[in-house]
Parts: sequence; structure tokens; C-alpha cells
Amino acid sequence: MTLATDLTRMSASDLAAAIRSRSVTAVEVTEAALGRVNALDDHLHAFVERTDAAALDRAAAVDEAFDRGEDPGPLAGVPIAVKDLIATAGVVTRSGSIAYQDWVPDEDDIVVERVKAAGAIILGKTTVPEFGYSGVGHNPVSPAARNPWNPDLTPGGSSAGSAVAVATGMAPLSLGSDGGGSIRIPASLCGLVGFKASMGRVPLYPGCRDERFPGVSSWETLEHIGPITRTTADAALLMSVIAGPDARDRHSLPAGDVDWLDCVSEESVATAVEGKTIGYTADFGLFPVDPRVRDVVGRAVGVFADLGARVIELDPALDDPTPHFWPLVMADSDLAGMRQMVADHGGQMSPHLVELLTRPWSAEELTTAQMGRKRLVNQMWKLMQGIDLLVTPTLSVPAFPIGMQGPEVIDGQMVSAGSWMAFLGMFNMTGQPAVSVPAGVTDDGLPIGMQIVGPHLDDGTTLRAAAAFEAARPWAHRWPDPAPAAANEVTS
Repeated sequence: MTLATDLTRMSASDLAAAIRSRSVTAVEVTEAALGRVNALDDHLHAFVERTDAAALDRAAAVDEAFDRGEDPGPLAGVPIAVKDLIATAGVVTRSGSIAYQDWVPDEDDIVVERVKAAGAIILGKTTVPEFGYSGVGHNPVSPAARNPWNPDLTPGGSSAGSAVAVATGMAPLSLGSDGGGSIRIPASLCGLVGFKASMGRVPLYPGCRDERFPGVSSWETLEHIGPITRTTADAALLMSVIAGPDARDRHSLPAGDVDWLDCVSEESVATAVEGKTIGYTADFGLFPVDPRVRDVVGRAVGVFADLGARVIELDPALDDPTPHFWPLVMADSDLAGMRQMVADHGGQMSPHLVELLTRPWSAEELTTAQMGRKRLVNQMWKLMQGIDLLVTPTLSVPAFPIGMQGPEVIDGQMVSAGSWMAFLGMFNMTGQPAVSVPAGVTDDGLPIGMQIVGPHLDDGTTLRAAAAFEAARPWAHRWPDPAPAAANEVTS
């Protein structure tokens, strides 16, 4: 491999160390990343906005700081991709919508402030469905993101392009957001780590908080921002930078009870699950699951028994929380503002979003959903009393063709378009930490994710268990070999 190829195959943790030791420069790393984007993104469409010149200028500044004996930060010189729902000052942030096609925020999101302060090199903004109201990767204003393991299939969403960038070596780190699975979905379908920490670990603003921007201001009680990476160590590294309280987010948690880097240390990983009780459910007794997923995840969870945990199969008595999810989103949304957006641009917006916004929601539907969330939280904390961790499939299916919102049939059963994501939104509703890790692949090579869920605020145990699984069943050596996609591009 050439030097550039070697650099794009390195983890963020290793790149940070190499740049700090001066065995490679930040400019060389950034040039390699941009070269990878040039080579692949014309047919994978991870990025919707590139910031090449600013990235190279920032990389040069990092090198100059090191030359002066300064410390530019723990992510100094490491390239990162930023989801296009996350505000970036001076860089257009379209959110996948015609209504925001020219919006240039005047301030960075808190997480962007923090990665910049840590020395990271932002390569650009990545593809999303419109305002993130979907689990796939197409929107009305840019080409559909494509799964690098099979470019005719979706990479998932809504952090679609962020996952594609990491899976292909365009960037070793990416920022995603997760209001109902949107970090964990593309991590599962692209063979990556996707970590949604406890609600409030990573503060949000202006996203979800700034009432001036309909659509951008949605999802406040459900949304999380977090890492999509190739390894748990890289997820921990990014969490160490972006976690911690901020006055602009009234839900943000105090810092200090989780040592993110220690969670993935060799010492912690060695005994991470010894003596733990891990509950496993393939379907919660509620959801149809593709047999391929059931088989791969069912075998993967056995690794925890090999590592010294007690693995028990659960038959949890949960009410199905999925009917409450979209009413909760609507209750968090600026319906008046977004309905005006439909009036102005409806013919150029995603049909499923227009349908959702124009439905005549009643007060009873919205308050019933709030009661449903309370019931779920109570059922879930009671379930977690008897176990240390909960394991499920991340998704009910492997990747499916682009252009769809979801499969119509799973394991021979007719399902609604969102049924394939049923394991995810419930943990946005409860706010629990959850991570998707690669569990294996189908016979035709499509990645399948396994979700590890911790009790309320127990992010450390959750991440340590993921790192222990990775140590036993490593995956970062697997790389897709994406071929050019079919000629027809898809938008919603």
C-alpha cells in the first residue's frame, strides 16, 4: 500500500499518536483523507459539502503548533466528518432540505466547537435524509448515500454519509446524531461502532434548541450526538472530547463519572464482563426479525459467556413502544413552522415528511405518547434490575435497496416501513446508553450489528462490554471494496 492508503486505514487513535510523535504530519494525513474522498465519493455520496481548503489550512496550523512546541489537543490533525444536521459556522448546513439549501449558521454546534478546540480537521458535511426524519440516506436535494459493502443498498441513516465516510477510510472519525437510532442504524449496516451515550452526556446547541429554525429545533427530548467509528477505542477518544455539560443545554449532565479512555484500556477490557449478567432477547417477543440477523446475533452474544459473563435469554413483558415514537417527535417539533415550510416548499420535500407534518395530530395522541414513554421507562428500569446489560439485534434486517424507507416483509410477515428499526427508538425514549457493534456478516457479506444497552447512566459498563467483545471478535481489519454504483441516482 502507498503511504496515503496506509494513512486512511489507520485508526483515529493511531493517527493522533503518529501526528503527535511527528512521524507523519497533519497535512499529509489530511491530503490522504481528501484523496480517498476524491477516489470514492463520486459514487458513494458520503459528503454534501466539502471544506478542503479550510481543512488543509487547519492541518498546516496544527503542524505549525507542534513545531512551536504547543499542544493543539487530543485530536490534533485527525480528520473528522460532520453530519449535515449539526451546525457549522460559516459552512452551509442544508439538513437535506430545500428549505435550508442556502443556510449558513452563524455559530457552531457545541460538539463542533469541541472537536475544533481538540485539533480535529473537519473535512465537510455528510449526507442525511430530510431533517433526519428517516432511517435511510436519501433526500430531495442531493444524491443518495450508498452502502460501501453493496452500493445498490442503503447505508442506513439518518447519519448516512457519516457512516459511509468512516467505513471507507475517507475519515477515521465522524459525528452522527441519534433521535431514534440514527447513529446505530448506519453503524449496523456499514459494519461500524455507533455509540449513543446516555441522554445529556453530549450537550446539544443550537441543534434541537434554537427556536428560530423549524426542523433544526426538533427532537429535543430524544436526540443524542455521538461517534461513528471503526473501533471502540476511537469512540472513546471522541467521547472524551465531546462529553460534558454546557449551560446552553439544560439537559446536559455533569462530567467526571465516566473515564472514557479507561473504558477501553487493556486492563478494563480484560475483566469487563466477568461475573456480569447479560440478558439477551432476539425480538422482545414483539418484533419480526430476519433469520439471518437472528442467527448472527444469537451466536455473537455467546462470546460474552466465553468472556466470563452469565448470558440469559429474556422474555420481557414490554408493551410495544413504537406507536408512541412519532407523536413524541411531533411534540418536540415546531409544527407551525414546519407546516409553513410545507406550504412554501411541499412539492420539493420528502413525501413521508410532508405526510407526517400535515397529519391532524390531536392533543390526546401527543399526551398518550408521553404516558407511553413513562410506561416504557418504568418497564425498562424494572427489567434492568435483574441484569447488568441488555443485548439485542441492532436492526431486524441487513441492508436493503436504496430508495425505500424500509422493507415491507420481514421473516414472512407484512410490516410497517419502520418496523426494521424497532429495537432502537425505545432507548431514545428511555435515554439509556446503547452501542451497536459489528456482530458478523450474512452469507453475501452484509454487516449485521449487535446492540449493547446499559442501565440508566451506566455508560462505562456499556462501552467496556463493547470493547471486550471487540477484543474477542475484532472487526476493524474488514474493509469494503465498493464498486461504482448503478447509473440511476435516488432522491426522495
